[in-house]
Amino acid sequence: MPLITTDIPGLLVFEPKVFEDSRGYFFESYNEKNFIAQGIVARFVQDNESSSLYGVIRGLHYQLNPHAQAKLIRVFEGRILDVVVDIRKGSPEFGKTFSLELTGENKKQLYIPPGFAHGFSVLSEKAVVFYKCDQFYNRESEAGIRYDDPHLNIDWRIPTDKAIISDKDEKLPLLADCKSNFEFKG
Repeated sequence: MPLITTDIPGLLVFEPKVFEDSRGYFFESYNEKNFIAQGIVARFVQDNESSSLYGVIRGLHYQLNPHAQAKLIRVFEGRILDVVVDIRKGSPEFGKTFSLELTGENKKQLYIPPGFAHGFSVLSEKAVVFYKCDQFYNRESEAGIRYDDPHLNIDWRIPTDKAIISDKDEKLPLLADCKSNFEFKG
């Protein structure tokens, strides 16, 4: 499984080799040995799946230490714009965003280590998103950043009048006021 580095340390894109023929396709979506070979030692303990309609923006979410989660994101059906923000104190990339279109067709995956806020917008009529986590969900450690923080200036590729945002996400703080107990270890 080829791993592609990004301009933000620790954030990786996976492009699996897909074998297609007249019957359909096959690909290996996860192989622990390949991750370990790249220095990623994550024991995934929880799988999550969400289904969302066009215009939904989820995020930006994360869990604080000691319950911080590494995530491996992929799309089964549809198309999303996956977005992450580096919130590691001392990181030369602090506050920098990274976005990538993940689709059921391109089968790309995004590995997000702890220390990043994560969200996505649904660009297709419907999207089914699957992600693996290396820590269990912990309500007390939930945190987040507003999706429309002007400092981040994220283009979610959804017209404002079509955006569907949860009440919870509307109330999240800006990056300048968010809780973060992550330190950059470069």
